Amino acid sequence: MIGDIDESKAPLLDHLIELRGRLLKCVYALVLTGAVCFYFSEQLFAILVHPLKEAFGDGGGKLVYTKLYEAFFVQVKIAFFGAFCLSFPIIANQLWAFVAPGLYAKEKKALLPFILATPFLFALGASLAYFVVMPMAFHFFLEFQGNSSGLQVEALPSADAYLGLVMQFILAFGICFLMPVLLMLLNRSGFVTRAQLIGMRRYMIVAAFILAAVLTPPDVVSQLMLAIPLLLLYEITLIAIWFTDRRQAKVARAQDDADGDEVAA
Repeated sequence: MIGDIDESKAPLLDHLIELRGRLLKCVYALVLTGAVCFYFSEQLFAILVHPLKEAFGDGGGKLVYTKLYEAFFVQVKIAFFGAFCLSFPIIANQLWAFVAPGLYAKEKKALLPFILATPFLFALGASLAYFVVMPMAFHFFLEFQGNSSGLQVEALPSADAYLGLVMQFILAFGICFLMPVLLMLLNRSGFVTRAQLIGMRRYMIVAAFILAAVLTPPDVVSQLMLAIPLLLLYEITLIAIWFTDRRQAKVARAQDDADGDEVAA
């Protein structure tokens, strides 16, 4: 059993030095990717503003900024946001490299699929927000333009407010789509069973709609577009746990049979 652990019994000071080195690598990755993203901030902002441009349609539409420094800080926020997204694999790799030597071989094998699934699920949630939810939500918001009591009502969103809304959409959907990873890890750790998760289904429905109401703008379209995928992911997670429990039961039975044969021999 001890042979399964990586042979690294370094004292606390060596661990702290290693942690410092890995944190510095994460900072370097953030700074480097942030500088690249700041250089291409206009192109990145053009990508982020595309759903709003499509929602405005041929009539045009425009973004404004109400403070002289707002446009500059919009580019800075885009650089930070892009740096986090681009450097996340590096940060995750450094975290794994620091934690992995203290894990058993079986624990590494169990955790690795979840680590690989995390960026995929985050990208899936962010893509749903960008390609589906944001265009629908922006179309809904812009329908309130027109005449009201003889006055022309026109949407003039600020660049900073729009960027904040886009980041809210992308992060909310990306993080919420990590729910299967969290539930599977809790199940593997023995904190919850599939039967308990099934019993919590009614509470999950309420929690999904509350979470959607908190994380998305206060419109029904955005909330439904987050709550419904969350409930679907919950059901998919229950199915995945059923398969993993069944496979583990098979392995346990095979191990018991092998042990019984050894005792009989």
